[in-house]
Amino acid sequence: METAGLPTKELRLHLVTWNVGTASPPPDVTSLLQLNSVSPTTDMYVIGLQEVNSKITNFLSDLAFDDPWSIFFMTVLSPLGYIKLSSVRMQGLLLLIFVKHVHLPFIRDIHTHYTRTGLYGYWGNKGGVSVRMSIFGHTICFMNCHLPAHIENTEQRLDDFEKILEMQFEGENVPSPLDHEVLFWFGDLNFRIADYGIHFVRESINNKRFNLLWEKDQLNMAKKNEPFLKEFKEGPLQFKPTYKFDLYSEVYDTSEKKRKPAWTDRILWKVKNLSEVASKEGEFPEEENLISVTLNNYVSHMSYGISDHKPVTGTFKLEMKPLVSDPLVMLNPEGEWSAEHDVLIRYSAVPEFPSSSWDWIGLFQVTFRHMKDYVTYAWVEDDEISSNRHSKQVYMSASEIPKAGGEFLLCYYSNNLQSIAGISEPFQIQPSRTPVEKDLPEEGSSWLQKPDNPESGDSVESPKSSGL
Repeated sequence: METAGLPTKELRLHLVTWNVGTASPPPDVTSLLQLNSVSPTTDMYVIGLQEVNSKITNFLSDLAFDDPWSIFFMTVLSPLGYIKLSSVRMQGLLLLIFVKHVHLPFIRDIHTHYTRTGLYGYWGNKGGVSVRMSIFGHTICFMNCHLPAHIENTEQRLDDFEKILEMQFEGENVPSPLDHEVLFWFGDLNFRIADYGIHFVRESINNKRFNLLWEKDQLNMAKKNEPFLKEFKEGPLQFKPTYKFDLYSEVYDTSEKKRKPAWTDRILWKVKNLSEVASKEGEFPEEENLISVTLNNYVSHMSYGISDHKPVTGTFKLEMKPLVSDPLVMLNPEGEWSAEHDVLIRYSAVPEFPSSSWDWIGLFQVTFRHMKDYVTYAWVEDDEISSNRHSKQVYMSASEIPKAGGEFLLCYYSNNLQSIAGISEPFQIQPSRTPVEKDLPEEGSSWLQKPDNPESGDSVESPKSSGL
């Protein structure tokens, strides 16, 4: 698609890493997510947690339903206009990505993966989980890792990270993490401060002379010596080491073990350099097609005491020339909507759009949490009532429309792309003049009776396969 002359796109990304030590969510995360910030609105939240409670009873429950942390962040962010775009869970590792509605049609090719490294790879207590995607045509990968503990295990940490890099998306038609234009690497990486004794470390921290400890930070040392780490960048560690604290305090470990403080919780990123992005002919691409990453803020949050780690956040500005400038599908409600009558949706797709009989259009409240959080839906083929060269019409039955009315929007979900191809502007459904009985779809509604989908994608399940 022609994008010459398009203005540079700026995206503001807020990334969180937190080892939550099997705790339940705290009562408030306003400061963690910078919800009171006067800065520009965040476009995307990336939340990487480690040691989410994964006792067998909790884990089996979380497989059937969203886990408490996912529900917690959805409850906080969905009223603010964010949808859970994707998530991946491996035992105690959880990665959540939330995005503003307006960006949904430009985020495609979403894939998730996990790699176990703990206990010979059989149990997922250590390892990495990833979500990758293209945003406005640029490839980005987010990788949340929990690497082996203890000061003597530096080599094991590096070996495990190399293994994770090699195994993520292996066998899939997806680039490896290092082949993405931008790779974010974060988590409880468990690197410690070498050589210095606990008293010198604590004295340096108390005097806020963190720079005295940087050169003995094991990750800083590894970045100088390990070729595969040299291109990873990190902001300055201008905050206290985030491990290990007594619970609900800002006091370092007073137990018998008296762990030496360490910057275990980190956020790094890597941008592909110009030569790596060069075309097959050996020519350098136009610079305008590149993407840049600027770190605006890299801090810890000392007020959170539910675990022995403090959370760390990084706020980034991503600047890019959009290689994708138009939604694949444009859609809008036709006429006045209410539960008094069947309603119509008109949509049009670009010529190259890979449509499928499994594509569907969902009706959502404006505060919807994720793509399964629809009020009702229509199949773009089965429920089509008219078609011409430029657009098509689909209907929804009056019995499916919420009688109480309110503010809603429509999303077109592409089964082939496993992502939202188009989203409407918010619109009003008028309250029904008849008494409101219930707003749930009628079980016997004939247009919902479809055969089960033999397969469903890894990002969003088709309503045909969800049993709804």
